[in-house]
Amino acid sequence: MDNDKPLQPETEDEIEIEPVRQSSDKMLYCEAEPPPTVEKVKPAQENSETDLEIEDDDKFFTTGQKELYLEACKLMGVVPVSYFIRNMEESYVNLNHHGLGPRGTKAIAIALVSNPAVTKLELEDNCIMEEGVLSLVEMLQENYYLQEMNISNNHLGLEGARIISDFFERNSSSIWSLELSGNDFKEDSAALLCQALSTNYRIKKLDLSHNQFSDVGGEHLGQMLAINVGLTSLDLSWNNFHTRGAVALCNGLRGNVTLTKLDLSMNGFGNEVALALGEVLRLNSCLVYLDIGGNDIGNEGASKISKGLESNESLRVLKLFLNPINMDGAILLILAIKRNPKSRMEELDISNVLVSEQFMKTLDGVYAVHPQLDVVFKAVQGLSPKKTIFLLTNPMKLIQSYADQHKITIVDFFKSLNPTGTMKMSVDEFQKVMIEQNKVPLNQYQVREVIKKLDEKTGMVNFSFLNTMKP
Repeated sequence: MDNDKPLQPETEDEIEIEPVRQSSDKMLYCEAEPPPTVEKVKPAQENSETDLEIEDDDKFFTTGQKELYLEACKLMGVVPVSYFIRNMEESYVNLNHHGLGPRGTKAIAIALVSNPAVTKLELEDNCIMEEGVLSLVEMLQENYYLQEMNISNNHLGLEGARIISDFFERNSSSIWSLELSGNDFKEDSAALLCQALSTNYRIKKLDLSHNQFSDVGGEHLGQMLAINVGLTSLDLSWNNFHTRGAVALCNGLRGNVTLTKLDLSMNGFGNEVALALGEVLRLNSCLVYLDIGGNDIGNEGASKISKGLESNESLRVLKLFLNPINMDGAILLILAIKRNPKSRMEELDISNVLVSEQFMKTLDGVYAVHPQLDVVFKAVQGLSPKKTIFLLTNPMKLIQSYADQHKITIVDFFKSLNPTGTMKMSVDEFQKVMIEQNKVPLNQYQVREVIKKLDEKTGMVNFSFLNTMKP
């Protein structure tokens, strides 16, 4: 048996290897370089391919996968990443900032071809370049378990965009979320990606932020959005869209029927685009979240956007932070929401705007019509000391005081507001009943503080949290 001694792993602490099962692995790892042949690893370990034997072979998963990766590293001439070896059976693997390079990435790709465990893979900032992304794309043609991948900040450039576009056009992977931020994509890259995305329906979430798309890129993206029926979330923040490109984007959004979340922040396109954005809000019935912060939109632009808010029935979150809007523009926005009885707005972010006590009175009128709305601003100017105390009073102390007076527990107070009498409510329902109840009058800001204390971060508030906190 000494002559049949198997290839030893590079480190002594690797787990045990069964010589008979792994006797042909060296040949298989070499074959694994083009991914289509890597799937032969499992059949080569079994003479009879019954379902039972495939399931039983799961107990050898750790051994086989680790050895496959170690052999791939040897083949590529790279040092194995110990974190990957330890976590290759987890659903989430974070290899950001590991300095993999193209060859290290290829070793990872070889190991993932037949890996059924990893569903989310992070590879940001590894200088993988086009050679590395080609290895990943080839792996994805065989791996139908991986669903989310981050390859941001990897210097992919035009050739990388070409490889990814070919991948999009095949429409054959299980990947639905792809992060491509900061990859030096310019106008030519936009043309390739958008042509492919025009017919791709599998990619649902796409991050193209921190690239170098300008007006021509905006035109390509607008044309794509007009016909794409897959994307639900798109991040285009920190690009270079100006008036022409941003207007083209808006034109494409008018008829889009799937996109619910769009981030266009930090593009600096100005008031001229606000009219087109207002038209998007008037005509589009899908957008739920829109971030247009940091775009040099002033009161004139706020006025145009408010026209769209008067009739929009889908938008819930509008972020206008870091725009030169003052209180006059803010009033136009909140009154537009008030005039729309079908508005579903839940958050308006104008958190760099200083408002007045008169604005607060106007806002109270808006809250009366739309109690689910939360307007986030910077501060209130010129408040009287009495009003300041009212706004800042700890709401949990007020509720505790009410409970003590009525000889009930604070949990009983909250349960009495819940129609089902249970310990949990949705955040939306809870916010509404807290504004409407008159036992302990609270303003919107106090209600927000209560929600922060009870929020499960799952869209639900949980009153049982009160048993472990002090008011």
